[in-house]
Amino acid sequence: MANTLISKLGALRIAPVIFTQPARTTTTKHYIPKFKKLRAQKVLKVDLPNPNEDISALSPEKIRQKMKERGILPPRQWMERPFYISATGGVFEPYVPPEGDGKASLVSTTRAKQAVQLLEKKSKSMMAIRKIKSFEEEFDQKEFVFQAQNTYIKAHESLANDDKRALRLYVTEKAYPEFRHNSRMKTIRWKFLESLEPPRVVHARCTDVVSKENIFGQVTVRFHTRQQLAVYDRFGRLIHGSEILAKDVLEYIVFEKHLSNLYGTWRIHEKIIPDWTPPKEPSKLTRVMPEPEPNIVQVESEETKQVEAGATAAAAPAIADK
Repeated sequence: MANTLISKLGALRIAPVIFTQPARTTTTKHYIPKFKKLRAQKVLKVDLPNPNEDISALSPEKIRQKMKERGILPPRQWMERPFYISATGGVFEPYVPPEGDGKASLVSTTRAKQAVQLLEKKSKSMMAIRKIKSFEEEFDQKEFVFQAQNTYIKAHESLANDDKRALRLYVTEKAYPEFRHNSRMKTIRWKFLESLEPPRVVHARCTDVVSKENIFGQVTVRFHTRQQLAVYDRFGRLIHGSEILAKDVLEYIVFEKHLSNLYGTWRIHEKIIPDWTPPKEPSKLTRVMPEPEPNIVQVESEETKQVEAGATAAAAPAIADK
């Protein structure tokens, strides 16, 4: 055993130095030192702020210096929040429909004056359409009226189906509450039958909001159609219209678009109701019947009966004996 150990030690003495001398290796050194400088630039030494620093003890000039070093804006006394204006709050320069439009009464002094005013305002509409074409090159009045009619039908179908999300695609934020007004817990049956006259553009205007670059466009379209409308209450009783009878409807619908917005769409903004329009028929409102008043039964006691009998006897006239 001892001889074997001595022979092994002799063999190690004769072995090369590479097997006997320990080698020192550096694990942090990259095997390609070519990009050593670029690798060093990947690490940035940042001066972290001291969390235990007492800011109240610093002077205003020192605080301003530290905020400039860290790129921090000074705090403001008010709060600013960004907001987006997707629709205007009304109709600018609304269209005035001629008196008796859609009827046979063509001879009227009021209508003659309105016709002259329409000719004067036609130039403004042409300038507004030219402004719209500067934002929307493919805008064409003949094609736009059919697109507007499709939007008109889709909006009313969404209202009848109680589809709130689809309705917001076809009406503006101003017209949405007006569409949804008094439609809760009601069943609406609406149907578009036909167009009595082709729809046409009768008015167009453009305006800027807040800034000169933020431009909105409004186009008024005249619809003369035949429709069916029936409204039922929550108990299934008919309160307005009829599903059998069809009526001729003459409407002036204002469509609006945010022209400055690249993804803006034409949506229903408002409906113009002329002053000469006859009043609508009142709806048959559903009311809760009042509870019947309770019948009060008076119970007469013996004393009450005797008092009433004595009062009757005293009131009777005396009859003399013959």
